[in-house]
Amino acid sequence: MDAGQDAAFMQAALEQAALAAQAGEVPIGAVVVRDGQVIGRGYNRPIAGHDPTAHAEIVALREAAAAVGNYRLDGCELFVTLEPCAMCSGAMLHARLARVVYGAADPKAGAAGSVVDLFAERRLNHRTQVHGGVLGDDCSRRLSGFFLQRRQEARANGQPLREDALRTPDDRFAGLPDYPWAPHYLSDLPSLAGLRLHFLDEGPREAPLTWLCLHGNPSWSYLYRKMIPVFLAAGDRVVAPDLVGFGKSDKPKKDAFHRFGWHRQVLLEFVERLDLRNVVLVVQDWGGLLGLTLPMEAPQRYRGLLVMNTLLGTGDTPLSPGFLAWREMCAKHPEFDVGRLFARGNPQLSLPECAAYDAPFPDRGHRAALRAFPPMVPDSPAADGAELSRRARDFWRGEWQGRSFMAIGAQDPVLGVPVMNELRTQIRGCPEPMVVAQGGHFVQEHGEAVAKRAVGYFHAS
Repeated sequence: MDAGQDAAFMQAALEQAALAAQAGEVPIGAVVVRDGQVIGRGYNRPIAGHDPTAHAEIVALREAAAAVGNYRLDGCELFVTLEPCAMCSGAMLHARLARVVYGAADPKAGAAGSVVDLFAERRLNHRTQVHGGVLGDDCSRRLSGFFLQRRQEARANGQPLREDALRTPDDRFAGLPDYPWAPHYLSDLPSLAGLRLHFLDEGPREAPLTWLCLHGNPSWSYLYRKMIPVFLAAGDRVVAPDLVGFGKSDKPKKDAFHRFGWHRQVLLEFVERLDLRNVVLVVQDWGGLLGLTLPMEAPQRYRGLLVMNTLLGTGDTPLSPGFLAWREMCAKHPEFDVGRLFARGNPQLSLPECAAYDAPFPDRGHRAALRAFPPMVPDSPAADGAELSRRARDFWRGEWQGRSFMAIGAQDPVLGVPVMNELRTQIRGCPEPMVVAQGGHFVQEHGEAVAKRAVGYFHAS
């Protein structure tokens, strides 16, 4: 036993624990060592992997066994930042490890002496040496700091945080350029089941028009910061929610949590809860995929539609090559830099503005929605949301009684002019669009001019 080597290998385990924290998992890490070399690494990932056995130790054991080509790990040592549980201890004994070294004791579930001691069970036919407390303070601080931050975030926000979700720290949103509006939150909509939804709500409640601004992926309500002042100056009300998984709203950890029908239901309940009337529905990207299915359920609430660079996901027509390329990019590069994406399409943006788009997503654990939404676009008749979207298409073609205004970012390679011209044929009475020559997919970055035209158009009706 070499104390210096033990500390070095425990430091390697702490590095794995940091990866778990970045992914929104409880920060526990482990490494397996043979002849002074690390042959297996693992960090906690039961949530991301939908796997109750995916503890750091199990992941490290699997990698080590694959490396040596044998499930027996004779002569190997395992270093883990937290005393192993009964499941992991059993796996270590089956693997015939020579030694297990842990950092912090676990008084709630530790199976190396804190609650039970499987390694001291004489009836088992293998003996594994156990040594605890190596870098114990560092390991304890890593865990306690993680849970303290979670508790502080929940207290600061005044609403409890579900165990299967994350909440972006408020300091990520400090000092955002041109975003001065007060946050509002809801968590008691039936579909939310305790998740917290953030929204902006500005202007008089009895305003002549309410502009309901729905963003897409990977943006949030910050996208409308250039349009909101124009709407407010006209004496109107503006409501701009952040979809769950985006912006200041809570972020479920699992990609599979996100479903078309669920997000739509949240929006339907949101409109009902706020009792929005005289609504001009403002949509782009996923704001349109979801938002265009809303008015058919309560057409009396809606007076107008302002539609920008989006589509209806009916599943019975091919998706555009531009969108398929975007979907492929997201699959290959799930950790893409959100701020850099906005900078590429909008070179006029400042660095603080680009950083504002990246603010909701401090690490991989907060990005489940960004990974889930591209494949969620309906691409077959039976896909979730496709039948709803076909019903919506029939509504817009034949039943829509309000006025419509279309603005197109001409430089959009994903949902540009051809896609929007096709959508225009599906919206009853939609006039010639306003084409923003320099606008890209996120045409709201040229939104002041669009908003001024839209205000004049809808107030004249």
